[in-house]
Amino acid sequence: MKNVIEELVWRGLLYDATEGLKELLEENKQTIYIGFDPTGDSLHVGSLVPILGLARLQRFGHNVIALAGGGTGMIGDPSGKAQERKLLTRDDVEANVSAIKKQLARFLDFETKENPAKIINNADWLMSMGMMDFLRDVGKHFTVNYMIAKESVKARIEREDGISYTEFSYMLLQGYDFLHLHDNENCRVQAGGSDQWGNITTGMELVRRMRGKKAYGIVFPLITKADGTKFGKTESGTIWLDPLKTSPYRFYQFWLNTDDGDVDKYLKYFTWLSEEKIKQLDVDTEQHPEQRLAQKALAEEMTRIVHGEDALLSAQVASKVLFGGDMSGLSVKDISDIFADVPSSEVRKSEFVGDGIAYIDLLADTELVKSKGEARRSIEGNGIAVNNVKSSDISRKLTIADAIDSQYIVLRKGKKNYHLIRILD
Repeated sequence: MKNVIEELVWRGLLYDATEGLKELLEENKQTIYIGFDPTGDSLHVGSLVPILGLARLQRFGHNVIALAGGGTGMIGDPSGKAQERKLLTRDDVEANVSAIKKQLARFLDFETKENPAKIINNADWLMSMGMMDFLRDVGKHFTVNYMIAKESVKARIEREDGISYTEFSYMLLQGYDFLHLHDNENCRVQAGGSDQWGNITTGMELVRRMRGKKAYGIVFPLITKADGTKFGKTESGTIWLDPLKTSPYRFYQFWLNTDDGDVDKYLKYFTWLSEEKIKQLDVDTEQHPEQRLAQKALAEEMTRIVHGEDALLSAQVASKVLFGGDMSGLSVKDISDIFADVPSSEVRKSEFVGDGIAYIDLLADTELVKSKGEARRSIEGNGIAVNNVKSSDISRKLTIADAIDSQYIVLRKGKKNYHLIRILD
């Protein structure tokens, strides 16, 4: 690709941009920033489009800034929100900023000599700015009419709860961020999700009015799913980038379960794969849909990008377990993740004392069989596996030594019918 705009266009990532931006980016290297509000201690998969958008801009030679909203995070962005955000304490915001900085470092190159990325915290200037100075120097440039015409404000005003003055002022704070970065980092472009267009244009307008210079904006599309449900949400909750909040295994499974109607779009949005490679995956998937080759490529690429090669390999091993793969080497956390959604029951460790529990009795107490007689027939017919190892010994006793880390026993009937035994102290 000749420039990043062409790259964004074929990937479907260019939702809107200021007139003249394409020519500006072709002329010479520009400084571009995206803001990330620290409303939590982890970013989630919905944040990946702007994060990777910034990374793509850097790969095309531009200077990029990830702006951590240590100041604006004290207020909260009303964009796309139906009601007021819960205000965070300063300590919470600072802790969240620290966690988010570490996550951003996985995507942006801070070491290159050509155009190293920067992470800057807007608390550095917003927290020390006096209210009188802000109202006099910034607020005077915008009428209330201008502000209530913005979609993020207009939508809230029309609701019964309305919008507080606190959140109403957010766009001015973000606009001031743009002015500050324009003055101190020679930043002429702000990027973000399409819901940020109103905030971005406010910053552009402030730069024009206070400095007489033209600033630019570019926004990426908000992600939607083919079935209309919210992207990044599952029955078990939000898919986070923090491996302690969403394990690499569950992260891998999220992408692996992508709908056929979404996978081509997601390959373009989220991966570094070339146009030719994605087209080939489309062809392969159409010819062999049962192999889900595009979904596997998406899951591999995303897990590698976010969590690294080792985590990807672990996630792939764990995924094979559901299809009868070897369980040796898996941790208690792995077992808990893999079998989180299968039927389970609990047994006291004391019941395993002595000779242990009769294999047939343990099976009969699960939903895998309807009776002790069916349990006997299933075992004798070699249809039951203990920790994915077939066992047809009807007289077998299971002891605590058969449990994974003394905590779990996994019973399987057939290929994919599982029951998890949790062993309690």
